[in-house]
Amino acid sequence: MQTSSVSDLDLFSINAPKAPLAELLRPKQPSDVIGQNHLLGVGKPLRLAFESGKPHSMILWGPPGTGKTTLARLMSTEFDCEFIALSAVLSGVKDIRNAIEQAQSVLQQASRHTILFVDEVHRFNKSQQDAFLPYVEQGLITFIGATTENPSFEINNALLSRVQVYILNALSEQELSRLFAHAQNLILDKVQFSDEARNLLIEFADGDARRLLNLLEQIHTVARTESITQISKDIVLNTLSRNARSFDKGGDEFYDQISALHKSVRGSSPDAALYWLCRMLDGGADTLYIGRRLIRMAIEDIGLADPRALRLTLDACETYERLGSPEGELALAQATLYLACAPKSNAAYLAYKKARSLVTQDKSRRVPMHLRNAPTKLMQDIGYGNAYRYAHDCPEAYAADENYFPDEMPEVNFYQPTAFGLEQKIQEKLAHLRNLDKQAKRKL
Repeated sequence: MQTSSVSDLDLFSINAPKAPLAELLRPKQPSDVIGQNHLLGVGKPLRLAFESGKPHSMILWGPPGTGKTTLARLMSTEFDCEFIALSAVLSGVKDIRNAIEQAQSVLQQASRHTILFVDEVHRFNKSQQDAFLPYVEQGLITFIGATTENPSFEINNALLSRVQVYILNALSEQELSRLFAHAQNLILDKVQFSDEARNLLIEFADGDARRLLNLLEQIHTVARTESITQISKDIVLNTLSRNARSFDKGGDEFYDQISALHKSVRGSSPDAALYWLCRMLDGGADTLYIGRRLIRMAIEDIGLADPRALRLTLDACETYERLGSPEGELALAQATLYLACAPKSNAAYLAYKKARSLVTQDKSRRVPMHLRNAPTKLMQDIGYGNAYRYAHDCPEAYAADENYFPDEMPEVNFYQPTAFGLEQKIQEKLAHLRNLDKQAKRKL
């Protein structure tokens, strides 16, 4: 993320502004940036943009603490542009209008171009995003949006077509180590960290440079207050809360992890499934949402290969509602392991999709007369229910070669059971019934 230079006195003297360490260490030039070499390395897109001296509109997409705001500010400095920052969390159309008026004024009075930076741009609705379009097209502003969410889903196509999307990556442990060393040299030169304490802080940062610097600032405050010069693992644990983990409820991180859980269950990997379950629980995911997704897995990926999976998963959710956390989480873990180990079949899921697709595209077909209910004499007289064969009165409780589809409807075969689990028995049963159908046709 960021590097710069600041003394211990600058950061903690009484007269100094109480700016966060992350702000004070924000890079002053592109070469100071730690990470994002795929964008800032020699010959890479943003490096070329800086070298060209010509700003262009873009979306910076990446996890928190990867340098999105830093890059936007560096561009305003490198390109000698006015910098206007908006937060989509706090701003509305009025703020956008004021920003545009300011950009027009700066252009007229100082002949300076404006970079308009919008943080959390995905939180703007369609009309708010549309408000930027004419000014981006006119070239009045260079638009830079920062988002932690997938722009494909959160940014209007009209705006997306006018910007370049750049993906920023979470910082690696090596990159966080460089940032740690830089910050320690500047503000923690009188404090020593054990290897365990250092590694734990980097682990807590979870790829987020801003979080690492905030954690170091907390440690520094404790060290100064208690006159500590040696930082151990226990001091770190006592100072920081475990919720430093990265988990964006409802964001890309959330959906990536639930996707990993689902795919691990589908792939019959109980250990991986349990790992992703615990990752989500540790990050603070809605436990009952996880339960609902497990129910979906039982239906979609196991189905009739093991019908017990659905009931067991429903019971696990009910158990969690009864016991709460943390006891109820064990029931969800048990359900996760069962689903991962169960025989797999998506035959029911595929059959449903085929049937829905046909019904959506097909014309509306009437119920055949022999399948219609005939509760009155009139309905019986006009043929409702005529020639219907009651299956329980037939051999093997099966009316061979009976038609249960609308008249003149082409033959369809939605459900094709697999050879796994209970569906192997279902497959054998259906094959036997189809054979009875053929025998009945030959007798006609």
